[in-house]
Amino acid sequence: MTEIYLVRHGETNWNKEGRVQGRTDIPLNETGRMQAKLCFNGVKEFEPTILIASPLQRAKVTAEILNEQWGLPIIEMEEFKERSYGDAEGMTLEDRERFFPDKDIPNMEILEDVKRRGIEGIQKVCQRFSDEKIVIVAHGALINAILSVISKGEIGSGKTHLNNTCINKLTFADKVFEIKDYNNTDHLIAVND
Repeated sequence: MTEIYLVRHGETNWNKEGRVQGRTDIPLNETGRMQAKLCFNGVKEFEPTILIASPLQRAKVTAEILNEQWGLPIIEMEEFKERSYGDAEGMTLEDRERFFPDKDIPNMEILEDVKRRGIEGIQKVCQRFSDEKIVIVAHGALINAILSVISKGEIGSGKTHLNNTCINKLTFADKVFEIKDYNNTDHLIAVND
């Protein structure tokens, strides 16, 4: 059985401001760095053997902070980049509603393409690293797309807001993915209190 922890990156200033990030390469802020350090408490007992990250710096730096204790090579995979939000990137949600009320955003990646890319990426990981314990650090819309496909629409895209550094636990056995937990932020309780 392959075990996977899908972790969303830590907070950025654009997260804090409610801006659409997409493929824009925004760094973690101090809260995001602290969240990543605390996230280690949520994954340390998992003892991963493989660490994968999106090449966007907010995910890559979150992975680097998690990796301070493990010392694993970090494998970057394009498949785990965030969804492109095209001309809406950098806008607040209010601006996006005002400029694109019909949600027809020029140059935005189609959700079905995001789902296909995410599932192909996670399948590739499971084929390459069968029976391993894997942490993948990625992005909210991409993780939600994967969760939506695996849950057949019960959770994920359009239904679940994933918090920064949330942990989503999956298993893959006998060619079947199973969601064991999602959007878990128990490791952040100390920060939120």
